Amino acid sequence: MVTLIGVATIFIGTSAVAGADLFEVGKNIDIFTSVYKELNTFYVDEVDPNKLMRTGIDAMLESLDPYTNYISEAELEGYKFQITGNYGGIGASIRPIHKQATVVELYPGFAAEKAGLKPGDVLIEIDGKKLTEENNESISELLRGSPGTSVQVKIKRPYTDEELSFSIMREDIDVKNVPYYGFVEDGIGYIILAQFTEDAGLHVGNALKDLRAQNPNMRGLILDLRGNPGGLLREAVNVSNVFIEKNQEICSTLGKVKEWDKTFKTLNNPVDAEIQLVVLTNNSSASASEIVAGAVQDLDRGVIVGQKSYGKGLVQTTRDISFNTKLKLTTAKYYIPSGRCIQALDYSHRNPDGSVGKVPDSLKTAFQTKNGRTVYDGGGIDPDMLVTPEEYKDITASLITKSLIFLYAVKYQHEHPEIGDAKNFKLTDAEYDAFVNWLADKEYNYTTNTERTLEALEANAKDDAYFSTIKHDIDHLRETISNDKKNDLYKYKEEIRAELEMEIASHYYNEKGRIEVSFGYDPDLKQAIEILQNTSTYNKLLQGQ
Repeated sequence: MVTLIGVATIFIGTSAVAGADLFEVGKNIDIFTSVYKELNTFYVDEVDPNKLMRTGIDAMLESLDPYTNYISEAELEGYKFQITGNYGGIGASIRPIHKQATVVELYPGFAAEKAGLKPGDVLIEIDGKKLTEENNESISELLRGSPGTSVQVKIKRPYTDEELSFSIMREDIDVKNVPYYGFVEDGIGYIILAQFTEDAGLHVGNALKDLRAQNPNMRGLILDLRGNPGGLLREAVNVSNVFIEKNQEICSTLGKVKEWDKTFKTLNNPVDAEIQLVVLTNNSSASASEIVAGAVQDLDRGVIVGQKSYGKGLVQTTRDISFNTKLKLTTAKYYIPSGRCIQALDYSHRNPDGSVGKVPDSLKTAFQTKNGRTVYDGGGIDPDMLVTPEEYKDITASLITKSLIFLYAVKYQHEHPEIGDAKNFKLTDAEYDAFVNWLADKEYNYTTNTERTLEALEANAKDDAYFSTIKHDIDHLRETISNDKKNDLYKYKEEIRAELEMEIASHYYNEKGRIEVSFGYDPDLKQAIEILQNTSTYNKLLQGQ
């Protein structure tokens, strides 16, 4: 999400709507109003006018693009959180696990952690209201509130059968846009930027300054934008400015209202314009993340490693409308320094079925970076060094989605008061065997790709009247696969153990623990480190060699 925060103080005059058929606009508004009134008056069943109007608004906006949204007064708090990263609450993430509201994560330093809640605690009452499967969805609303107000929480703690009550004072929860920074290797710094909320540039700059203070001889930095969905456009410019010289164009925006077109340049001296830089991206790095990665690539300021980014080159402006509501609408496309727009989907030209197609390779245009490297528009940022992502094996995905990895981590923490340094935490083979034994009576059935192929083969064979001929072979294959699946816990032991170690570490050290354990398993990070350890490789990538 790239958002320009604006209010309705700019009036679109005749020049902005030149060519628009004002008669058609007025006619259709009158028709819509008439239909709305007739439905409310004469429809056979009772109609909720608010719900009916909201359905109409949402359907109208959905026909444009996914980023143009109506924000009701009730949704303003959630919108504020997207922009600022702040909300009033206790600082805990809750989700249903086996139909019970369970604490899955605590934000370090905030009210829930200070009060003594732990991952795995099951919430049974909030302010005297018993929690059931039916009202689990409203838990966030019950826990959130104005800072300075208190909430009474009653929990059941696993493996102790204790029921504990806590009086927790709500506070202003600031979800950090830089959740982690540190060193991954001697002289190689690492900063994760999770979202482009307010002051993202300041926080990235401060993190870099602190890393340099810890090691004045730091020779390289990795900026991790994987999974970062974007945020404020101005913060994309500010983050870029941490590494790029003053008065350098980072992006420009072009839209229907020409008075709003703007070029965004860096305004300050950089924190460090010389340090070797690697930016990590993946398919979920979008919008503001792509502005930063694109500027770094187009200006040959650093190397992009990982996977192609999402491909969102659209800018949204938020405008105030009636009754304390807002409309966030797409008003422009943005263009990075080489002049390219990386928007992947063309929402203005939908297919007959309403779907949206990606820009085909044949229609993509070549552009040049500062050093003359060829880059392309129309589909995200291509990494300079592609790392093929490894998809979870079916069994690993099942253990995660069924929360069995999480629940075993709760058990492990109960039995082990401490684990030592997260960076060096490893499960022994005996401890992994204990996990396998614990799973013996747990349900984690899953369907492999081979089984899905076999099911398709069986269905086709029945359609083609060949089933009786090959039934014996299909049954034999199915039995073989079933027996082989019993060994999957050990066949894919390293992948499963990695997930288990990261989850366990997070129960002791929150997100920091999960991140530091991941250092030993992260292929993108390993590739970035290898590049920064070899100046020749780094320079060749920047020269397109």
